[in-house]
Amino acid sequence: MSDTRNDSSEIDPAVRAELTRLRESIDNIDAAVVHMLAERFKCTQQVGVLKAEHQLPPADPAREARQIARLRELAGSAKLDPAFAEKLLNFIIAEVIRHHETIADGAR
Repeated sequence: MSDTRNDSSEIDPAVRAELTRLRESIDNIDAAVVHMLAERFKCTQQVGVLKAEHQLPPADPAREARQIARLRELAGSAKLDPAFAEKLLNFIIAEVIRHHETIADGAR
């Protein structure tokens, strides 16, 4: 006997419409996140160039700590798990530092 709850033809049309509406919103938000990350990386690339030109280190642990604390606070006020926000920012910071190291290596 098959489970018809997984058969999409059996889903109530109102439920299907609501799922579609929500998924379209998710798709739009995902697109916005990607574009915002692209803008962020454009800025951090410029920071990397500036750091390389002035022989500054690729990483700035004090700035990173301030950003993490700030983002955790923002996450909490937005009802987002601060630990998740911190993990996400740490992932982004690691990528930025990698870019800065690459830029610095090219400037030598």
